Amino acid sequence: MPISVFLSYPQPHLAEQVQFIEELAQTLRGKGFEPRTLGVNEYDVDAPLTAIRRLMIESNGLITVALRRLWVGEGVARKGADVGGAEEAPVREAWLTSAYCQIEPAMAYQLGLPILILREKGVVADGLLEKGVVGTYMPEFSIDGDPVQYLQSPEWGALIGKWEGYVRAVVDSKGRPPKLF
Repeated sequence: MPISVFLSYPQPHLAEQVQFIEELAQTLRGKGFEPRTLGVNEYDVDAPLTAIRRLMIESNGLITVALRRLWVGEGVARKGADVGGAEEAPVREAWLTSAYCQIEPAMAYQLGLPILILREKGVVADGLLEKGVVGTYMPEFSIDGDPVQYLQSPEWGALIGKWEGYVRAVVDSKGRPPKLF
């Protein structure tokens, strides 16, 4: 029986993103996992956060893929800053992703699930997308040229292997009664 894992990503808008997500899902299935994504292969009529929490509780780990979503050609961070130590900063040629790439890993963290976050190259490293925030190394991958090249790299092999071990430990723990001593 496949092990349920939550696969989180914003709606792709590029063929290379679709190909990356499809290959990632296939890789997970090849390892005995069943990737579940709300609105793709899982549906719920409740409010999104309720549906996400329900699916998260049924899952044994989470992978979030922070895909490029919103292009900022030119902008300003902290516009009009007038507090000591805060300054305006230019933002040029940067990508933002979906807020759910912050929300869903935070929810998984609160449940104690193993988390693996992948950030597409160019996506601003902010909040949970900053390296080291959730403890596991967070890679930045590129889909330019060959969308699945990263999934064949030694770095990916090491990361997925470590995450897989944590997920299998969750499955093992869920099957045992609580210890009183």
